Amino acid sequence: MSEAKLRVLLVTDLAYQARGRRYCDEDIRLSARLREDFDVALCHPLDAASLMDAFDVVLVRNSGPVLNYRAEYEAFRSRALERGTLVYNQLAGRADMAGKQYLLDLSTAGYPVIPTIDRAEDLARLPVVPDYVVKPKLGADSIGLQIVPRARIDAVMYDDVLVQPLIRFAYEVSFYFVDDAFQYALHAPDPEQRWRLERYEPTAADLEFAHRFIAWNTIGHGIQRVDACRTPEGELLLVELEDLNPYLSLDLVDEATRDRFVAALTASLLRLAGRRRP
Repeated sequence: MSEAKLRVLLVTDLAYQARGRRYCDEDIRLSARLREDFDVALCHPLDAASLMDAFDVVLVRNSGPVLNYRAEYEAFRSRALERGTLVYNQLAGRADMAGKQYLLDLSTAGYPVIPTIDRAEDLARLPVVPDYVVKPKLGADSIGLQIVPRARIDAVMYDDVLVQPLIRFAYEVSFYFVDDAFQYALHAPDPEQRWRLERYEPTAADLEFAHRFIAWNTIGHGIQRVDACRTPEGELLLVELEDLNPYLSLDLVDEATRDRFVAALTASLLRLAGRRRP
C-alpha cells in the first residue's frame, strides 16, 4: 500500500495588503503546485495554533508582519515547540524571525552589514551622512521606520530602536535560498522602486556574500531571502536577512526557475518529515 500524502498546513494572510506586491497571488499559485505532492490546506495565521495538530507540517508563507498579532504568534511558537510540531521555516531562526537585533550583532562582529548602533554613545561609529534610518528592533515591512536628518539625530530616543546611516546605493539585490541551496536572485535597478524587480545573475563573489549569512543563521530547513544593497564603490552590504516569511516574487522568474524552486521546496518538506518522494 502506498504511503499517504504528507498533510501540509500553509499559513497565509490572503487579505494582507502589501506595498508593491500581491501576497495572496503568490500563495494561491504556490499552494496549487504543492498539491501535486501533498494534501494542502490554507489558514490564517491566527488560526494556525488551533489547526496545526491535524497536519504533518506547518508551512509559514506570506503571513504578514507578526507585529500585527504578536501575542498570538508567540502562543503559536510555544505550542509548536512544546508539541514538537514540524514548522517550516524552522523556529530557531536568528534573523528577522527574532527581530532586528541581529543587524547590530552582525555589524559588531564585522560582517558586511550596514553599520548599526543602538546607543547614543556609539553614534561616532557611524559615518557622517545627511540622514539616518531609525528602525524598531521588532519592526517589519517598514513599520515604524523613520528617516532622521543629521541635525536631529541627537534627539533620537534609543528605546528598542536601531540607527543606521541612510546608504546611497546603486541598487538592491535579493538572493533566495531553500535550506542552504541558492535558487535565484532578483534586483531592483531603480533605488526608488524597491519592488520593480528584474532577474539578476550573481557572481561567485555575490554568492559567497549571501552564503555567509545563510551559514550564520544555521536554519536546517526553510526558505530565506538575503537582501543586500550595492554601494557606489561596488561593495555589497546586508540590508535584511528574512527568515520568517519572505516574499518570493515567483511571478517574476521564468517557468524553469519556478519549477526548480517548487521541486527544491517539495524535497525539503519531505526531508523534514522523513519522507521520500512517492
